[in-house]
Amino acid sequence: MSKSVCVFSASSEAVDLAYFDAATQLGRRIAEAGWSMIFGGGMTGLMGATARAVHAQGGRVVGVIPDGLNRPGVAYEAADELIVTETLRERKAIMDARSDAFIALPGGFGTLEEIIETMALKQLRYHDRPVIFLNTAGFYDPLLDFFDHQVKRHFVKPEHRQLYYVADTPEDAVDHVRHYAGAEVPEKFV
Repeated sequence: MSKSVCVFSASSEAVDLAYFDAATQLGRRIAEAGWSMIFGGGMTGLMGATARAVHAQGGRVVGVIPDGLNRPGVAYEAADELIVTETLRERKAIMDARSDAFIALPGGFGTLEEIIETMALKQLRYHDRPVIFLNTAGFYDPLLDFFDHQVKRHFVKPEHRQLYYVADTPEDAVDHVRHYAGAEVPEKFV
């Protein structure tokens, strides 16, 4: 079965090359698996690097971008399908509805907001799809420590660590999507 993998990531061009390398490898692996990529529709930073890598391997790229960002130099105009929305919320809803899995490359506030919302929806049992942090060069270590802090302070159940998977490499992330069999996550309100 062909999958659509949603990739959340940075639009910054100023980040370390290690993050670009991981984005490129992830794009290649997604295309090699025969899957399509859905993303925020930007051409810069890790967003653009991942999309170009999917295309370079003959894969399909679907961009979803709000109208306010749909302009030359920002939008990935080479997308096989570029969906223009009115709002960021509409953008996320489309990305969610069309995705079989979610991978967060390193990123800023937008990336965090997207992947955390995806985790919260999984926690509330709106979906049971893989949610993956690609932890390139330990980028997400402080966030993962914070998740542990939330568990220790009883804001999050220990079992809810199963809501997400931490991959150290693009290959590991793709393998997790490939072999995902669902998560037995306890209901939040029990």
